[in-house]
Amino acid sequence: MLEVPVKIYVDKILKEIRKVVSAVALLPGPVKDKALRAMAERIEADAEAILAANNQDVDALGKSFDGESNKDRLKAAVARVRIQADDIKEMAERLRTIADSADPVGAVTGRWERPDGLQVSRVRAPIGVIGVISERKPLVTVESIALCLKAGNPCIFRGAPEWVLTHQVIGKALREAAEQQEVPAGAWVLIERQEKEVAVELIRAGKHLDAIIPRGGPGLRKAVLDGARMPVLCHDGGLNHLYVDTDTDIPMAQNMVINSKAQLAGAPNALDTLLVQQVVGRQFLAALINRLLDEFKIEVRGCPKTIALMGQMAMSGHTSIKPATEEDWTTQFERPLLAVKMVTGLDEALQHIAQHGPVLTAVIATTNYASAMRFTREVDAASVMVNASSRLNAGDGFGLGVDIGLSTSRVHAKGPIGLDQLTCEKYVTFGSGQLRLPHPVPEAYFDAIMLKRP
Repeated sequence: MLEVPVKIYVDKILKEIRKVVSAVALLPGPVKDKALRAMAERIEADAEAILAANNQDVDALGKSFDGESNKDRLKAAVARVRIQADDIKEMAERLRTIADSADPVGAVTGRWERPDGLQVSRVRAPIGVIGVISERKPLVTVESIALCLKAGNPCIFRGAPEWVLTHQVIGKALREAAEQQEVPAGAWVLIERQEKEVAVELIRAGKHLDAIIPRGGPGLRKAVLDGARMPVLCHDGGLNHLYVDTDTDIPMAQNMVINSKAQLAGAPNALDTLLVQQVVGRQFLAALINRLLDEFKIEVRGCPKTIALMGQMAMSGHTSIKPATEEDWTTQFERPLLAVKMVTGLDEALQHIAQHGPVLTAVIATTNYASAMRFTREVDAASVMVNASSRLNAGDGFGLGVDIGLSTSRVHAKGPIGLDQLTCEKYVTFGSGQLRLPHPVPEAYFDAIMLKRP
């Protein structure tokens, strides 16, 4: 039996999902919330089946490494693909958190009355069909489907092939639970075919997709940004900088650096570049870098001044740091690696950040109010933070609930893309016969003309 060509397969899915755009957009909030809670219960009930499917995915991954001599690579790949009972519990918790969040659809963000009595409102509305291409764990799958549903957007989700069987079981559970709660069939599609051409067709589907979101590494992000024929809503890309000012609480700043980098080194909002005012460099950096190297196993690359400072430490038996290259200052690492640069002051720090972007998160550690305010005014970043970890640049960190990713966009929304940002805004106006003046009908004859029969 011949398999349907990828283009025809994707086109059929795209055309079918356009048919439910209106039905999903008009779903009442209580129906969506009830469906999300039912989906959470079903995920928990099907935990054994999900874990069994995941074990099969892990076994298939192991077979793909047959003959591979690098056992560390296999171990890392298995750790990435395997999910545990706690992961399933977290999926259910995220579904309930989204259900408990305020429904953004129909929310009035502004209202005013014109001098002529026209009442104008700005109201949130769904964006439309959103495509998600993911290389990340099934938790991202569940989050993406749930957030799009809550915001009234049909979703097409293409997951990584490593979780093909896991996704099938999760997708069936979510679909059946939602449809039992009056959610239209086809409100989202979890694509099962794993050819790379599927992702390519989605990226090119500007006629059918209203927006697209890549959830993965630099390669996927670049492919989507370069090829997308529709808006890219967010892509988790951008550098994360932290500047330690002359006036600072050193223990606080050291804790901020460790948390920003070591709490989850592979996160998009984990620290990439540490800038330190050179006057406090010796006092601040020596102990910190040794902790990063030895305790947290973070590779550190430094500027010449940092290398010179730490050179004596290497001679005394500590793990040494490496010289930073120009590329290191422009790389979002998303792994246990940190670039460190000593600067003459706030001016040089601001110049460095401006020259190395786009910037996802910019943090200043300072006790100087004037420095803090200048930093927040002058830095162009999705999120500018004072005395707080870059890891807090997220929906839950800002009290916005679950997010679908982080954005450095200049044309939609910066920072965490949560439920509100998964909508757009339309204007709704109420009048009582107001007209744009001057009206072409002379006022003296207005009533007569309006009453004249054809």
